[in-house]
Amino acid sequence: MSLKHSVCRWCFDETPLPVLAEWCQELGIDAIDLLHPHEVSEITDFGLTCPVTAAPEHESGLGCIERAFNNPDHHPTLWKIYEELIPKAAEAGIPNVITFSGNREGLSNRQGIENCAAGLAPLLTLAEKHDVTLIMELLNSKVDHPDYQCDHTDWGIALCEKLGSSRFKLLYDIYHMQVMEGNVMATIRRAAPHIGHYHTAGCPGRNEPDETQELYYPAIIKTIRDTGFDGFLAQEFVPTWPDHKEALADAIRRCR
Repeated sequence: MSLKHSVCRWCFDETPLPVLAEWCQELGIDAIDLLHPHEVSEITDFGLTCPVTAAPEHESGLGCIERAFNNPDHHPTLWKIYEELIPKAAEAGIPNVITFSGNREGLSNRQGIENCAAGLAPLLTLAEKHDVTLIMELLNSKVDHPDYQCDHTDWGIALCEKLGSSRFKLLYDIYHMQVMEGNVMATIRRAAPHIGHYHTAGCPGRNEPDETQELYYPAIIKTIRDTGFDGFLAQEFVPTWPDHKEALADAIRRCR
C-alpha cells in the first residue's frame, strides 16, 4: 500500500505558498498540512489538498498547545472555536482538525483524560455531521513542550477508548514519540487503529530525516504501510540544508 505524502507549511514558511505547491507537484507530494481553510484555494490548481488544519490563535489564548481541553474552564471558549472551525474545514475539503490536551499543571493522567473527554465529546456530533475527524497531537514534554499532557501514546489511546468514536484519533508525530518513548515501530503496530495522521522529522534535532539521525525511516514507513494505513504522512522537519527543495526531495525519497 502506498502512503499519501504531505509537507507541513510552517517548516517552509520562508517559501511562498505557490512555490511550495510547485515543489510538491514536481516531487509527487499530494498535499500541504496546516493551512488555514481560506488558504486551501491557493493550492487546488496544483492538484493538492490539505489533510489537516489547526485552530488559529484566539484572542483568549485558548486552543494552543499549552491551554486546551484538559482544563474544563477552557471548554466553553474551545467549543466556540471548534464549532466555527469544523464547518470551515469541511467546506475547504480538510478532513482532519488538530486538537491539543494542554499542559498538565498538576493534573493526574486520569483526570486529564476525563477532562479532555468531557470537552471533546460535545464536538463529535458536529464532526460526524461534517465528515471531519478531530485528531489530538502527541508531543514530547522532555524537549519541546514542557508539561504537555498528551505526551505518551498510551495516554492518547486511553482517551480514544474513553471517547469511543471514529471521529477522534491521534496524530502520531514520529519525532516527538522517539524523544518521549522510543520503540516507534512496535508502538505504531499496537496503536494503528487509533492513528489518523503522521508527522515526521529526524531525531535528535527535528531536522532532515537523513543518515545522521537515529530514526531509520524506510523501516518505519514499511511498518506504517503494513498496518493498512491509508491516510497522510507529512514531513515536519526544520530544513538545514542550503537547498530546501532538495532537502524535501530527499526526505520524500527516504519515506517512499
